Amino acid sequence: MKKRKLGNSGMEVSPVTLGGNVFGWTIDKEESFRILDSFMDAGFEFIDTADSYSWWVPGHDGGESERIIGEWMKTRNNRDKVIISTKVGSQTRERPKNISREHIQKAVEGSLKRLNTDYIDLYQTHFDDEVTPVEETLVAYDQLIMEGKVRAIGVSNMSVERILESLKLAEEGLPKYETLQPLYNLMEREAFEKELLDLAEENEMGVISYYSLASGFLTGKYRSEADLNKSVRGEGVRKYLNEKGMQVLKVLDEIAENHQTTPATVSLAWLLSKPTITAPIVSATNEKQLASIIEATRLRLEFEDLERLNVVSEWRRE
Repeated sequence: MKKRKLGNSGMEVSPVTLGGNVFGWTIDKEESFRILDSFMDAGFEFIDTADSYSWWVPGHDGGESERIIGEWMKTRNNRDKVIISTKVGSQTRERPKNISREHIQKAVEGSLKRLNTDYIDLYQTHFDDEVTPVEETLVAYDQLIMEGKVRAIGVSNMSVERILESLKLAEEGLPKYETLQPLYNLMEREAFEKELLDLAEENEMGVISYYSLASGFLTGKYRSEADLNKSVRGEGVRKYLNEKGMQVLKVLDEIAENHQTTPATVSLAWLLSKPTITAPIVSATNEKQLASIIEATRLRLEFEDLERLNVVSEWRRE
């Protein structure tokens, strides 16, 4: 499997990132371990989580996903074989969004403890609080990098203006955001392609897209309102149950049938065909879903397939 550069961090990763948001939420520790084992056994190593997963579940306070991953790495004794990405700054039930220096310094210690490690490969700004000076945030990361607690930093859910301001400060000696984690999939192309694609390319940032399967819609699992109760995440795809969504699924179905694969695999293969995309983030709650994710790295779509998907999912630039 050919690895891809993670920005200019010096790290190289497999072309898919395993999303850890489901660990401790829709799957328990035992099943999470099975998914993680299978992912690694298939030759992958890049795992994404956050210190806030999964605070929205009754009885949870955040950190559940990190804790499971940490227990798994300790049990398997494989920390040196895994590239761990986690995030800081998200709101929880107890706190608002926060990327202040004080919060980052406190939050990283919690993440390190839960992950059973003394360093984080990629530490990302999860959500911008929009009030902390970007310089303050970068100074906090600079300290963590100097202490050896963080190898590289990335950013997600921040305005273009604040990202650009951060990148300018990096030219003056502060750490540079080496990765960008945007919302991007066949149903949600506009925000990334209109505002962030050029920025990522010009600054050589690795792109690890989230909601790569549009919360499961692009698997074909949800085709009517009656299907929304198939999962606790079902309500999140209601907005895709429209004419465009049905047309996208139709094309995915046809291409998947031609290649004897699944709509999910085709959707991910489309993402992987984009030169700017480094490693889409995808979650799996069972072995079958994981198999379709892994297969995407082997599927080579024809030019005609890609064109059909580009056209059916296009947005109109004003």
